[in-house]
Amino acid sequence: MHTEEPTGLQSSFPLLFERQSTGASAVTLPPCDVPSFDRVRALPEGVLRKEPPPLPELGELELTRHYTGLAHRLFSIDEHFYPLGSCTMKYNPVVNERAAALSGFTDLHPYQDTEDAQGLLELLYRLRCDLAEIAGLADVSLQPAAGAHGEMTGLMMITAYHRSRGEIRRKVLTSDTAHGTNPASCTICARRAVSVKSLADGRLDLDDLRAAVDDNTAALMITNPSTVGVYDGQIADIAEILHARGAQLYLDGANMNAVLGIARPGDVGIDVMHYNLHKTFSTPHGCGGPGSGPVAVAEHLVPFLPQPQIARSGDGAFYWDDARPQSIGKVRSFYGQIGVLVRAYTYIRGIGHEGLRNVAEKAVLSANYIAARIKERYPLPFPGPYAHEFVTVPDFDSLGVREVDFAKRLLDYGFHPPTMSFPLAHCLMIEPTETESLETLDRFCDTLLTLADEAHDHPEVLRTAPHRMPIRRMDEVAANRKPKVRWTSE
Repeated sequence: MHTEEPTGLQSSFPLLFERQSTGASAVTLPPCDVPSFDRVRALPEGVLRKEPPPLPELGELELTRHYTGLAHRLFSIDEHFYPLGSCTMKYNPVVNERAAALSGFTDLHPYQDTEDAQGLLELLYRLRCDLAEIAGLADVSLQPAAGAHGEMTGLMMITAYHRSRGEIRRKVLTSDTAHGTNPASCTICARRAVSVKSLADGRLDLDDLRAAVDDNTAALMITNPSTVGVYDGQIADIAEILHARGAQLYLDGANMNAVLGIARPGDVGIDVMHYNLHKTFSTPHGCGGPGSGPVAVAEHLVPFLPQPQIARSGDGAFYWDDARPQSIGKVRSFYGQIGVLVRAYTYIRGIGHEGLRNVAEKAVLSANYIAARIKERYPLPFPGPYAHEFVTVPDFDSLGVREVDFAKRLLDYGFHPPTMSFPLAHCLMIEPTETESLETLDRFCDTLLTLADEAHDHPEVLRTAPHRMPIRRMDEVAANRKPKVRWTSE
């Protein structure tokens, strides 16, 4: 098997201070045409510098080349494959960015009169309808700012629903494979999280669920497909068990990439769910944002949705409806992450129903293809078929090679590492998404198999990787605890 040699990146890269030229400037300003500012008279003496700060001096071209060079030292979805499980880091069409940047959207103020914002209101109204249809549920709130915020909103509505029935239910069940935000959301909403076991094949243990659910159970929070990449076909049975005791079924919609256009959560008994628009519907995300977590609900939870909601009057005009006496109120300022919502609407309208189904089919096919190619060398703790992602636990401990060594070595080959050590200890969680070509998937599989050979034949190569990156293996504990954030000339 042939795997192309990694190309690497230049390791020597001078800082701005090191490439400066005294007297150079990247900006030439015209003569000042307003009265000059006397900083000595306007500012207290104690805050004035005795001399200008020692900033680097560069011409415009040198400055441009510096930042362009820095950009090429970074990993990005435009240049590299990002198989980050649970994150859905995929290529998103640039046309959606153009739509979100249109001045008719970006120049609106949140307090603009609704008469002046009819176009945006119609877009948000139609997006609500689209997301409700995709979920198979009755209505949607676009307010939540991200997935975890959507979880909190969903639990607040479930709490309000039980309270309207004269009940205070304090217990929320979560799967033992749940994302960490599930129990965190329970704590924020003054609810106690109780874990329910999973079976060896990744599905929920129905016997343990029956033993855990009681009249104090508010809901079960479940991710389906689960974080380990398994679709739980028992979901309708799970809903029946919960509904028999008056509890609600909450779906963490982080993995909707696997079921778009194929299965609707509301059709199998889901009462409330959130979307991650920044994962599924075309917003590049990372480093903490931007995100959006709209929440969809079944008919009996509609009265409790956050207010205001976008409504349409008899003459076709759109307006904000805040006459909702049972609403949990606003869960954030204004009306949602507008740029993310515009991208999502553009994406959905651009590819249509068949396109959404194609997203899911290709994402699932890609994940199962990779799993099939590497299964002889990389143990798969859960049996397939898989959804859009899967988990492998490399078994090279006897050779002194850990999952972090595989991650570092993948950098040498131009691949961003998969998610590590979540949801299982020492695992790699791989999600190829629907946008990568077969050639890229094959190159990734070939590289993983090459790394398995290296682990046996030359384990020190992995233990000391990366070898072709600008920065070699570092002491990560020291880098976090004693970071050097100030440049010195020594």
